[in-house]
Amino acid sequence: MAISSWTIFNSILEGIKKFPLFKWLYKISWAPFVYHFVLALFGAVIYRFPSRKVKVIGVTGTKGKTTTLELINAGLEASGEKTALLSSLRIKIGEETKPNLSGNTQPGRFYVQYFIREAIKKECRYVLLEVGSEGVVRHRHRFIDFDIAAFVNIHPEHIESHGSFEKYREAKLSFFRYVGESWSKKDKKFFVNQEDRSADHFIKAAGNNDVILTTKTNKSLKMLGDFNLDNAGVAEAVLRNLGVDDEVIKKAFENFSGVSGRMEYVQKEPFAVVVDYAHTPDSLEAVYKNLKSEKGNLICVLGSAGGGRDKWKRPKMGSIAANYCTEIILTDEDPFDEDPMEIVEEIRVGMPEKRAKDAEIILDREQAIRRGISLAKKGDVVVITGKGSELSIRVKNGKKIPWSDVGVVRQILGYTNQAL
Repeated sequence: MAISSWTIFNSILEGIKKFPLFKWLYKISWAPFVYHFVLALFGAVIYRFPSRKVKVIGVTGTKGKTTTLELINAGLEASGEKTALLSSLRIKIGEETKPNLSGNTQPGRFYVQYFIREAIKKECRYVLLEVGSEGVVRHRHRFIDFDIAAFVNIHPEHIESHGSFEKYREAKLSFFRYVGESWSKKDKKFFVNQEDRSADHFIKAAGNNDVILTTKTNKSLKMLGDFNLDNAGVAEAVLRNLGVDDEVIKKAFENFSGVSGRMEYVQKEPFAVVVDYAHTPDSLEAVYKNLKSEKGNLICVLGSAGGGRDKWKRPKMGSIAANYCTEIILTDEDPFDEDPMEIVEEIRVGMPEKRAKDAEIILDREQAIRRGISLAKKGDVVVITGKGSELSIRVKNGKKIPWSDVGVVRQILGYTNQAL
């Protein structure tokens, strides 16, 4: 019944949105707020405010939300708890898991409320939610009673969508304020990565509630990258607060191989091939800095995720690539309705003249990856960024082309039908 009701209401909303009157009303400044707010309330009512009956953990930030949630999930499962997890990567309830193909960190149309209700039906004790700024603006966090809110970091992203970095940060902060001001659950906890430059803003947004400051973990991780030490530090603090034994956390972290498409080694020898989601200047530089070898070359295949938005970051990413990469291959990512060639040309603007001239442009992403691998010699690192674990390339008119960076790399290297 739950699945059918969600499908029926979703279909009704799709039909309503096609009416000219709806389109006209939606253009009024207050209409989007009312529309999304009412949907959030409607969903909570339909599914009987399910978050009141389960422990809900929300993680927000620019980078590392998915990894932090997965680490928390690993620790809880290692301690014998049953969990549900909704992130940009996957949708998991108990033992059942599937990719999140919606294209949204927080799927709309009261899906989150439906998800929480299903988690309760499957007897999950914890619900782990990734909270994005776009979801907050659309009130998809509303009428969810959170027990824990965690902040990992914040960097410029979605600037054109929000209007400025300050407004983007404000969306994240409003999530913290919402959790702090909600009244249904009393014993709420806030976790803030104190090493982030915006930490004080989030501490203040938590109000008079308990705030636990986090720092880098000193536990052993399989994952590379200093940034993952910060993510693990937040996860460790949350798990400790939930009463998970330190030895259990230690073993869970040691056994956690990382999130697919996040600093994922598809091959290590004779040359390395790494796939990562890095789609902001900060994350791109962090990946390159961690992979830069004194002996081998860094061969970089990149584009700029998200046509039609965040154009400011394109020359910055070009500048970073020019600074770290021996070879640069510019390619397509998610152009949406934009001309892919214009996107890569804007990336080249940030490069010194000679580097811009030497950079190869191969818009066919498979051919670009193939070219990068063909250039690699023993000890080199081929790093492919921008898509990570995403399973489609988004092009004109909302069309999605099935895609997998890891899958393409494995096919090129001949690993399609064998284990690494």
